[in-house]
Amino acid sequence: MDENTFTHNIIDTHQHMKLSELTDNQEGIIIKVQGYGAFRKRITEMGFIKGKKVTVIKNAPLKDPVEYQIMGYQVSLRRSEAALIEVITKEEAVDLKISNFEGILDDDKLKSSAQEKGKNIHVALVGNPNAGKTTLFNFASGSKEHVGNYSGVTVDSKLAKVQQSNYKFDVVDLPGTYSLTAYTSEELYVRQYITEEFPDVVINVVDASNLERNLYLTTQLIDMDVKVILALNMYDELEKNGARFNYQKLGKMLGIPIIPTVSSKGKGIKELFDKAIDVYEGKDPIVRHIHINYGAVIEKSISKLQEHIRIDRNLTTIASPRFLAIKLLEGDDKALEYIESCSTAKDIKDTLKQEVKLIESTYNEVCETVITDAKYGFIDGALKETYTENPIKRRRKTAIIDTFLTHKLFGFPLFFFFMFMTFYATFNLGQYPMDWIDAGIGYLSEFIQTIMPDGPLKDLIVDGIIGGVGGVIVFLPNILILFFFISFMEDTGYMARTAFIMDKLMHKIGLHGKSFIPLVMGFGCNVPALMATRTLENRNDRILTMLITPFMSCSARLPVYILIIGTFFPNNSTLVLFGIYILGIVLAVIFAKVFKASFFKSKEAPFVMELPPYRIPTLKSTLVHMWSKGSEYLKKMGGIILVASVIIWALGYFPLDVNYSKDYEKLLAKNEAQLHTALDATNSIEQVKLREDYKIVSASIMNEKLEEKQELSYIGQIGNFIAPVFQPLGFDWKMTVSILTGIAAKEVVVSTMGVLYQNGEGSDENSEGLRNNLREQKFTGSFRTGEKVFDNASALAFLIFILIYFPCIAVVATITRESNWKWSAFVVTYTTALAWVVSFIGYQIVNLL
Repeated sequence: MDENTFTHNIIDTHQHMKLSELTDNQEGIIIKVQGYGAFRKRITEMGFIKGKKVTVIKNAPLKDPVEYQIMGYQVSLRRSEAALIEVITKEEAVDLKISNFEGILDDDKLKSSAQEKGKNIHVALVGNPNAGKTTLFNFASGSKEHVGNYSGVTVDSKLAKVQQSNYKFDVVDLPGTYSLTAYTSEELYVRQYITEEFPDVVINVVDASNLERNLYLTTQLIDMDVKVILALNMYDELEKNGARFNYQKLGKMLGIPIIPTVSSKGKGIKELFDKAIDVYEGKDPIVRHIHINYGAVIEKSISKLQEHIRIDRNLTTIASPRFLAIKLLEGDDKALEYIESCSTAKDIKDTLKQEVKLIESTYNEVCETVITDAKYGFIDGALKETYTENPIKRRRKTAIIDTFLTHKLFGFPLFFFFMFMTFYATFNLGQYPMDWIDAGIGYLSEFIQTIMPDGPLKDLIVDGIIGGVGGVIVFLPNILILFFFISFMEDTGYMARTAFIMDKLMHKIGLHGKSFIPLVMGFGCNVPALMATRTLENRNDRILTMLITPFMSCSARLPVYILIIGTFFPNNSTLVLFGIYILGIVLAVIFAKVFKASFFKSKEAPFVMELPPYRIPTLKSTLVHMWSKGSEYLKKMGGIILVASVIIWALGYFPLDVNYSKDYEKLLAKNEAQLHTALDATNSIEQVKLREDYKIVSASIMNEKLEEKQELSYIGQIGNFIAPVFQPLGFDWKMTVSILTGIAAKEVVVSTMGVLYQNGEGSDENSEGLRNNLREQKFTGSFRTGEKVFDNASALAFLIFILIYFPCIAVVATITRESNWKWSAFVVTYTTALAWVVSFIGYQIVNLL
C-alpha cells in the first residue's frame, strides 16, 4: 500500500455492520450492544462490550450458531443474537477520518475508528399528543438539518440529523401516542419502532402540566427496559401555575434522568442532548432499571410467564421478557402473535390462561384493567412524594375561554366565523400569489415556445410538463394559507374544540367529530383534506372519512359548474349550483351511514378526546408545521400530476400520421389567398373587416382540424369506444373524452371541451364562444344523429357526473398513501359507478318533467 499520507472523508450512512454479518476469520471492534434485559446483561457479562475486539472463528455446519473469540476465549452466539451487536471492521475504518493514516491499521487505530463510529446516537422522541414533542424536534433540528419523511402505514415519523458536543444524533420524531398497546396504528407503530429499530436513547417528552396522564406512557417504557430520558416539557407552565415539583427526586425513584424544557423557546434542549450523551455512554448515575410492582399476585404471574419466555432465545431478542409477559396478561394481540411461532407456545398459552383466570378471580376485574390500575397507583404514589399542586384551579384560563368557544349558543357561530375567515383568506389572499404564479407559468411557456423549434419535444414540455405541473403549483399559495390556519388551530388547542362541538352531529352519521374538519376542507381541495384525516386517531374513522371526502365539491370542479350552469341554467344558476353542493353533502351522509353499517359495523372505537389547555404558539412553529404539510403536498402530488398529464398529453397527441377527412392546410392557404385577392380590390376601411373575417375563418378551420385530430387520437378512439356506455346519460363522445381527461385534474375538463367543441385550447368557463358552441352542438355518428347534444337533462346529468365520479389522480394517490391501494381502487370503482347511476336517474327525471 502507498506509504504517502492520505486522509479519507467520513462516509457515514448510519447503517453499521452487525456482528452476524462478519465472515470467517474477520475481525471487528464492538461499537454498540442492543437488546433487552437478561439477554443484554448476559451478553455484556460475557465480554461483548463497547471497544472490545471480536473475531469470527467458524460457522456451524448449518450456518447457525457462530463461534467467536473475545478476550481470549471462545463463545458461540446465534445469528439472531449476533445481529444485535454492531461492529466496525478494518474495511469500514478506512472510510473514517483517521489522522496520520499511512495505510496500516493496527488494533489501536481500529479501536479509535470504533470510538469515532460509536459517537452516532440514535434518539427516538416519544410522547403523548399535545406534549410539544414535534416542537422540540423542530427546535432541535433547527429547521436547517436534512429532514425526511418516512411513512408507516397511516402514520409518519420524521428524521433529523443533529450535531452537538462532537456527537452526531439521528433524531426520530415518532407519532404522538398515549400508550404502547396495539390498539391504534400509532401505538403499534411506535412500539414496533422501539423493539425493531433499537434506538440508543428514548426521550420521553412529558407535558409538565399533565403529569399523571403523561407518565402512564413512561411506565410502559420502564417495562420495556430501554434507556429513557424524561423531557419535562412546558415546565414554565408548571411554574406559572404555582406548583412545586421535585423532579430530581422523581428521577431517582424511576431510574430516569429528568430535564426541564420549554421547547417552544428552546430552553433546556442543549441540556437534554448532553444528558442523552451521558446516558448513551453509561455515565449518568441516576440511570437504573426498576420494576414497577404490580402486587404479589400479578408479579407471581409475570415471573411464571417470564420463565417460559426465556426458554426461547428468539423471544428475548424481540422485547424484554417482562414487557412481553405483561402484554400477554393484558391480552395484547401483537404479543400473542409473537408467541405463536415460538418453541414454548403451548406452555406459554396454558400458563397465560391459568394466570389470567387467577388474577381476574382474585380482583374481580378484567386483567388489563388491574394492570392499568396498578400503573396509575404507582404514578399516584410517586407524585404524592414529589409533586404539590397549587390550590388555585389549574386550568382557569382554559375554562374561561371554553365558556365562550364551546357554549351551546355561541360555539357554533364562532366556529363558522373562524371557518369563514379561514376559507376567505385561503381563496382571497391566495388569489394574488396564485395569479403571479399563473402569469409566471404563462411567461415560461411563451419563452419555451419562442426558443424551441416546433416538434413533439416542444409540445411535451409546454403542454404536457409545464401545463400539467403548473396546474398543481398554481394552487400552492391557497394550500399554504389553508394549512397555516389549520396549524394555528391545532397548536392553540382550538381544533380539539371544533371536534368537540361537532361530534354529536357527526356521530349520528357514523363519523367522529374530528371528521368534520377534513370534510369542510374538501370544498377547497380534496388532497389536503385527505391528509388532514391524520388528526383522527382511529384508523377506521380515517378510512371512512376518506371514502366520503370526494363527495365534497373541490374548487377544481367549480369551473365546470360555472360553464355548464351559466350556459344551460342562466336563470336559476345560484339554485342549481347550491343544489349540486347539497347533493354532494347528502350523498356523503348517506354513504357514511352505509359504510358504517357494513365495512365498519363491528369496529367502532370508543369516543375519547383530549381537550388540551389553550396555548399561544410561536410564529416559527406554526410556519414550520405549515411548510411541512405544504411541501409534502407539492412533492407527492406534483409527481403524480406530472406523470398523468404527460400520459394524457401523449394519448391526445399521438398518432402523428392522422388521415384527415379534409386537406386543412390547403383550406388555410386558400383562405389566405382569398384575403390577398380581396385586399387588392378594396379600400382601407373594408380591409379591416376582411382581416377580421379572415381570422374568424382561419380559427374555425384550425379548430375543426383540432377537433378531428382529437377524435382520431388515441384518447379520442378510447372516448368513441366507451361512448356507448355514456349514451344512456345523453353524452356524446366529446363529453366522454372530457370526463376521461378530468381524471388527471378536474380543471382539464373545460380546456378539453374548448378543443373538442371548436373554441380552442385557451377556453375557460367564461368563454362566450364556447357557450354558444355547446348550445348548438349536434350528435355525429350513428347515435341520435343531427339532434342537439346538450339540453337541460344531459347538462344536469353531466354536472352530477362531474360531482361524483373518479376523483383526480392526486386524490387517488393520497388515499393509497394514507391507507392502501385496495381502498383507493374501491373509491375509484364505487364513485364512478354511483356517478353513472345518479346521472342516469337525474337524466330520466328531467326528461319526464
